[in-house]
Amino acid sequence: MSLARAPIEPVIIGAGPAGIRAAQTLVQAGLRPVVLDESLRAGGQIYRQPPAGFTRSKQTLYGTEHKKADALHRTMDALAARIDYRAGALVWNADQASLEVIQNGTMTSVPYTHLILATGATDRVLPFQGWTTPGVFTLGGSQVALKYQGCGIGSRVVFLGTGPLLYLVAYQYRKAGADVAAVLDTSTHADGLAGLAGMLRAPSLLAKGLYYMGWLRAHGVPLHKYVRPVSVQGGAQVSALTYRLRGHDTVHSIACDAVGYGLGLRSETQLASLLGCAFDFNSQDRAWLPRRDAAGRTSVSGVYAAGDGAGIAGADAAELAGERAALALLADAQLPSDARRAATLDNRLLANARVRTALERAFPFPADWAADLNDDVMLCRCEEITAGTVRQAARELGAHEMNRLKALTRVGMGRCQGRMCAAGATEVLAHALHQRCDAVGRIRSQPPVKPIPISVVHADQQKVSL
Repeated sequence: MSLARAPIEPVIIGAGPAGIRAAQTLVQAGLRPVVLDESLRAGGQIYRQPPAGFTRSKQTLYGTEHKKADALHRTMDALAARIDYRAGALVWNADQASLEVIQNGTMTSVPYTHLILATGATDRVLPFQGWTTPGVFTLGGSQVALKYQGCGIGSRVVFLGTGPLLYLVAYQYRKAGADVAAVLDTSTHADGLAGLAGMLRAPSLLAKGLYYMGWLRAHGVPLHKYVRPVSVQGGAQVSALTYRLRGHDTVHSIACDAVGYGLGLRSETQLASLLGCAFDFNSQDRAWLPRRDAAGRTSVSGVYAAGDGAGIAGADAAELAGERAALALLADAQLPSDARRAATLDNRLLANARVRTALERAFPFPADWAADLNDDVMLCRCEEITAGTVRQAARELGAHEMNRLKALTRVGMGRCQGRMCAAGATEVLAHALHQRCDAVGRIRSQPPVKPIPISVVHADQQKVSL
């Protein structure tokens, strides 16, 4: 007599490129996954959809990527009747059997047997003088304003940082008619040349990047390399950005009323941490990432990580990784899984990783950042912790790793739970101790991973007491 197989309850967190392809793969295998999406419409950050009734075309919104965006949106629409899609659902806590979710002002628990984390990434922002001034946005935030709300972050904008997103967002703003005062890149021309050979493996990506730069120059936008910001000027609103070229003392000033800023991306790994996944330091991403195999399996059985939430690789790789993680899930659940397709995906992901390495070489992280920060620069906005406080804790209080620093200074204890400030605090602490970033560890995640309304907590407590 055969025993009945236990039901499989797959859940996917995130409905960006990785989450949508994972859902599609599971549906094709006859499953009906739950898809929890913090946004109100699927697409993720890169293919974010505007509110219903928005009249701008997809070509206008997504530029050269409009066909990919449309294909992904159509895929999700086709899946609607075959998945349990929950939009506007914030997963704020997780254990190895269920997820705690807030949706429509109500707190619920979502059980699962298998979980795919497709949580995406946010901008990596390191502090500098004046970065908390109203009018300073992340590059991703600048893009959200344009795509989702159909507006710019200011009337005269400077874009600062490094990475392909820097030039893409500047191009999108100028294309939309905004006054882009300048693009200030922390990388050098030599960096770009060093990454060129590897970028030749992705000629279309290279061509688009060169096109954006050439187009911006042709439309009068100054592009400067090897830049280090000095400060944002202004009180209640940005009035100017001052900067210098690395190795030079001369300070330059650009009048503006907004700054779009970012130094690449950082993976959203808090839920993986709560689930007890093992982490390893990734020197390329300069961050701690969940340990996973080529298929996306983490160290926790039944938990998979895919897309930028598992390591920065871009939208194309995220689609591949989402499908690959779903195939691994099917294989682990002893359901039919296409081994030949899995091998193809492995090869394509490996090729993409080589391109990602070349991009990192072309747009390297400015490793000297922490050394240039004055003691009064704010690192943690929530708890008002400065760079000087971190240095003092390292020098006088024995703060030799991030959780000790957190206990001594409260850095990372605020509303963001370290999501925004941990990267900067890690850089400053490591520099103060004359250590590499991996030597000072990472802040252990605590729930809630994102701020939740106190009204929801109160309502849930009342429900329990009844």
